[in-house]
Amino acid sequence: MTAKSFRLFAGGVALAAIASFIAPAMAADRVNIYSYRQPDLMKPVLDAFTAETGIATELLFLDKGLEERIAAEGANSPADVILATDISRLALAAEKDIVQSVDDPGLAAAVPAEYRDPAGKWFGVTQRARVVYVSKDRVKDEAIAWSDLADPKWKGRVCMRSAQHDYNLALVAAMIGHWGEAKTGEFLTGLKANLTRKPDGNDRGQAKAIFSGECDIGLGNTYYVGLMANNEKEPEQKDWANAIRVIFPTFENGLAHVNLSGMAMAKNAPHKQAALKLMQFLAGPKAQEIYAAQVYEYPVAAGAKPSDFVAGLGELKADDQPLAAIAANRKAASELIDRVGVDDGPGS
Repeated sequence: MTAKSFRLFAGGVALAAIASFIAPAMAADRVNIYSYRQPDLMKPVLDAFTAETGIATELLFLDKGLEERIAAEGANSPADVILATDISRLALAAEKDIVQSVDDPGLAAAVPAEYRDPAGKWFGVTQRARVVYVSKDRVKDEAIAWSDLADPKWKGRVCMRSAQHDYNLALVAAMIGHWGEAKTGEFLTGLKANLTRKPDGNDRGQAKAIFSGECDIGLGNTYYVGLMANNEKEPEQKDWANAIRVIFPTFENGLAHVNLSGMAMAKNAPHKQAALKLMQFLAGPKAQEIYAAQVYEYPVAAGAKPSDFVAGLGELKADDQPLAAIAANRKAASELIDRVGVDDGPGS
């Protein structure tokens, strides 16, 4: 096959893949979802939605570039609903003008004000805490405040992924909201000095490092504990989960930092009414319990209960700082992390 014919072939395959998604997208009884969350995790709740409403769903999973894709598709985008796994993603979608405001009393009543955009451009569905994983054998502390991680007693004992990752960026943004930039900078300097190594890996990697004895404390999200503890495909991750305890660090108000999985209506949603019905469904207690159990997160809706496994991690006493305020501090947080040089590691 010549280079030219290969390019034509590859282009044809790409067009066919897009067409396979767009063709059913035109059906009136369908809602099209662009998602940062994997299809197998969404399937149970989407099946329940279809069973209740008769509206079919089509999900396109992207692990990156979702915002850019929708922007490039423009007015012809088949996307109806966007599902994101972090406040940074939700805020970015709003910034890139690929979502529209939704003014719906039912959604406003179901989702607490601190977990939705004041302009209605995104809504929280489930929440997770940013916590510390600690060694069951080597850490006896039962409570740790966020400010404690800068204490020299933890020197050489803390590990984390990049401070510029969305999860840590949101945490630092929340710290700025509580403490201001100066105190947050002092904290980051102390945290950096306590690191075992340069920030590296992902949240599961921090649990693995604790299991191996590389460090005693790691930063991670609550839901990864469930994913590790119930991982049948990679059973070694069960050992990582069994090596750690979860502690919910708090701010001075006694509350824990939380982040969101959330939803938004795409700016040019071709099935606006179906999209709204899906968003209303996802905000309800029934769907929240199905979804939250599947992804090992805490429901946002009042009255919806977490799964037994998630409840076993501990009671979530969520910080009342609005997620929109945290999103607004992301740029300042990123710049502060760079000034302190957190990702350069200890001794730099």
